[in-house]
Amino acid sequence: MVAAAKELEWSTPRIWRYETGQVPMHPNDVEAMCRVYGATPETIKTMRSLARETKAHGWWHSYGEAIEDWFKLYVGLEAAATKIRKYEADLIPGLLQTVEYMREVIALDQPDLSEVEQQAKVDIRLRRQRLLARAVPRAPYLEVILSEAVLRRPLRDRAAMARQLDALVVTGERHNVNLRVLPLHAGLFRWGDTGAFTMLDFPIDVREPDPTTIYMDGPCGAVYLDKPHEIQTYEEAWRSLGERALDVDDSRELITAIAKEMTHET
Repeated sequence: MVAAAKELEWSTPRIWRYETGQVPMHPNDVEAMCRVYGATPETIKTMRSLARETKAHGWWHSYGEAIEDWFKLYVGLEAAATKIRKYEADLIPGLLQTVEYMREVIALDQPDLSEVEQQAKVDIRLRRQRLLARAVPRAPYLEVILSEAVLRRPLRDRAAMARQLDALVVTGERHNVNLRVLPLHAGLFRWGDTGAFTMLDFPIDVREPDPTTIYMDGPCGAVYLDKPHEIQTYEEAWRSLGERALDVDDSRELITAIAKEMTHET
C-alpha cells in the first residue's frame, strides 16, 4: 500500500479508503492504480467499467430490501468475475432460470411476499442474467454442471418445466456458456458432501490477482471461502465432477429428451 501510494503520489489513507471500499473510485483513479499494478489494457477497460457501476452504488442497491445484504456482496463479485463455475444438485441456477421457474421458486420459498415484492425478486434475477450478454466489460465465461435430478424435478406446470429445459438448450449454445449434466448413473464424486457451490475466478493478468472465491448460500446467509486449502478442495471436487459429467453434446441430448418427456406428460 505504501509503495503504491508513493508511485501514485496519493496519501496512504486515500488508498486505504479505496481498498476497504469506504468510498467509490473514479474510473480515472482505477486506471491509474491498474497501470501501477501492471494490468493489461483489457483489464483496465474492465476495471474502469466496474468503477462506473460502483460509483453509482451498483444496480442491485436500488432494489433495497428485495435483495438481502449478504447477497449484494455476491452480486458484486459475480459482476467482476471473468469465469463462473457452478455445480447445482437441486435447482436450475438463477442465471439460467426462466421467469416461470423463478416465480414458482420465489412463491414457494416466500409465500407471504406480495406480488410487487415477488416481482422485484424476479427483476433482480433477470438483471443478473444480463451479464451473460454483456459487452463491456466482457461477459464472464459460465461453466455449469447440473445433476440430472435437477432436470427431472418438475415445476407444478410440467409444460413450463419443458420450456425451462428448452431454454437451457438455447442458453447452452452461447459462446461463453458451457452446460453439462451429471447423470444419475455417474456414481459418487470426490467431496460429494459439498452440496451446491459456485467458484468465481477473477482477472489474473494483474500484479496481485484476487484469489478464486467459493460461494455457497442458503435461506439465512452465505459462506465465502478463498484460503488456498479451501480452493484446492473445491478444485478437486470440480475436477471430479467434470470427469463424470456428460460432454456438452450428450448433455444437450439428455436435456432435450427430458423436455420431450415433460411435454408428453402434460
